Amino acid sequence: MRIGFLPFLALFFLASCEERKGFVFKAPLPDSTAPAKNEAVATFAEGCFWHTEIVFQSLAGVRDAVSGYAGGSNPAPGYENVSTGSTGHAESVNVYYDPAKISFDRLVAAFFASHDPTQVGHQGPDIGPQYRSIAFYRNDHEKAVIVKAIAAIDASGKYGKKVATEVLPLTNFYPAEAVHQEYIAHHPGNIYVNNVSIPDYLKFRQSFAGPFRDTLIRR
Repeated sequence: MRIGFLPFLALFFLASCEERKGFVFKAPLPDSTAPAKNEAVATFAEGCFWHTEIVFQSLAGVRDAVSGYAGGSNPAPGYENVSTGSTGHAESVNVYYDPAKISFDRLVAAFFASHDPTQVGHQGPDIGPQYRSIAFYRNDHEKAVIVKAIAAIDASGKYGKKVATEVLPLTNFYPAEAVHQEYIAHHPGNIYVNNVSIPDYLKFRQSFAGPFRDTLIRR
C-alpha cells in the first residue's frame, strides 16, 4: 500500500473523483450470520488486501473475507517483514463462503475481474512481490477451475499479453494484524483508500455481474 504509491497519487486522485461521482460509498462488511454447515474457504492474492477484502465481502454467499499472508516460507509473517518483499508471502485473503449460494468458479471469476492478472512484481501503484497475483487451490478440482479460467482469458486476447497469475497449492494462511481487518470501513479518510482502493472497487462493480449482496447509494 505504501511502496511505489506517491508517484501515482495525483493521477489516482483525479480518477477517484470521477469514479465516485454521484455515489455514497459504503464498504462491504462481513455477513453477521453464522457459518453455513458446508462453508468452504478459498484464498486469493491480487495486490493490496484492503481492496481484495471488500471485493469478496460484497458478493452474495460470502460470509467473510479475512486479510492475511500466504504463498511464502517465513513461519512468522507480519506486515512489516512482508512489506520488505523478502518473506515470499503475498497479501492475501481467506474467503469464507457458502457453496450453495456462490460457486468456487464464480469466486475465481470475481478474482480475475477485480485486478490485472498480467502484471508482474506489482499491482497498480503497489510494487513488490508481496503484491503479486496468486490463485491458491486446495484440491484438484479447484486447480482445474483456475487453470481453465486463465486459458479462457489468454484465448480472449483481452490484455494483449499472457496472464501471470501464479497457481499454487495453499500450504499456510496467516491472518494479518487486527488493524488490517475491515481497513477501508474503519479508515474511510485514508488517502490510499480514497484514491486507489475505492476507485478500483467501483471499476470492478461496473464490470462484474455479481451476485452482489450490497448496494451503492446514489446521492
